Amino acid sequence: MNSTPEYTFAGLGPDTVLDALDTVGLQGDGRLLALNSYENRVYQVGLDQGAPIIVKFYRPNRWSDEAIIEEHQFCDELVADEIPVVAPMIVQNGMLHRYQGYRFAVFVRQGGRTPELDQPGRLEWIGRFMGRIHATGARKNYVHRDNLDIASFGERPRAWLLEHDFIPQELRQSWVSITEQALQGVRHCYERAGDIRLLRLHGDCHPGNLLWTDQGPHFVDFDDSRMGPAIQDLWMLLSGDRAEMSRQLSDVLAGYESFFEFDQRELYLLEALRTLRLLHYSAWLAMRWEDPAFPMAFPWFNTVRYWQDRILELREQVALMDEPPLWPI
Repeated sequence: MNSTPEYTFAGLGPDTVLDALDTVGLQGDGRLLALNSYENRVYQVGLDQGAPIIVKFYRPNRWSDEAIIEEHQFCDELVADEIPVVAPMIVQNGMLHRYQGYRFAVFVRQGGRTPELDQPGRLEWIGRFMGRIHATGARKNYVHRDNLDIASFGERPRAWLLEHDFIPQELRQSWVSITEQALQGVRHCYERAGDIRLLRLHGDCHPGNLLWTDQGPHFVDFDDSRMGPAIQDLWMLLSGDRAEMSRQLSDVLAGYESFFEFDQRELYLLEALRTLRLLHYSAWLAMRWEDPAFPMAFPWFNTVRYWQDRILELREQVALMDEPPLWPI
């Protein structure tokens, strides 16, 4: 995890956005709409000629140039395999561009809506494309992007939060104890799963990163793409009680395994990965807290109530990791 102690988007105003696009031959007409993004800054920009485009400015100091280029290359491979992902446009012979210290990429604007996952056949449809994404992702490994593992999503975020005194003093002992129990549970889940294959993932495949049209899903925002177990891209599609999630998992895998084999030992990791995401998310908010966008968007963070809720949440996860793994029906 990379913290950003300074507010690094302070100089990114509308004029800078338009001037950056000018350097790659795209003339904006002044229509600028900031889109819902906190890690990066994303805008819809109207052009003098043609349809509006999307431009994403990457958070400085998070990914190296090489890591961003690897993400772009993966998206390009997926497009070449006729998988519906929104990949960066090639503009002036490149996908990653620079202006005044900012790095940015340009995308075609893709319409769509959040998918209604309870509609018949929808999860199986998404599962088919996810299987195809993983078939492409398994062809080679990332070199410059982090793995999704216990250290990167659990141990290091926990250590960072403790080192920077984000846990209220009256809750510190309880939080230290439950996070250690949670990480022990995660390690046990990994031990039960055994030697799991890692492949290039979407990395953050929740419904908000899917755009649904009459032609099916489009996958967007590969910013969190990394090497990890396949189940990471599947479990965020599941919700409800255990019986509901079992049915949903069956639907997803019915489509998924049409294109890529799923190792069912990875089901031992489902609640472990959910636990790691909870730890990682708290640290992510804390590391970005000096960015003015974060206190405005997440006013409930870093209150005593927030940390009390996280302690209760992790206690539930410790219990869930002790249960038999979720199984498709």
